[in-house]
Amino acid sequence: MNEHDERGTTMTGVDASRLDDQQLMKELETIHRTRHDTLLYGSNDALRAHNERMAQLEGEYLRRNPRRLVSAGRTREGARERGCGETASPGVPGT
Repeated sequence: MNEHDERGTTMTGVDASRLDDQQLMKELETIHRTRHDTLLYGSNDALRAHNERMAQLEGEYLRRNPRRLVSAGRTREGARERGCGETASPGVPGT
């Protein structure tokens, strides 16, 4: 059985662990860009597949980057300290 012929499961692309770092980032960018439309207009099956693929890709990213940079403004404490109109990420308005 190959990766595109799994009975009883939905295969939505190449296994995340088999992507190189550049491919993984491109897949993550694409899935995040399509998230809103899938949520608003996708069928239940499409939303389920999207959720599963997003979890696979994000899980793989976190596995590869356990010590990724975390902005203080994106933590609970940082959010409490942040006043109205302040950004959580430097240089990115409204995040």
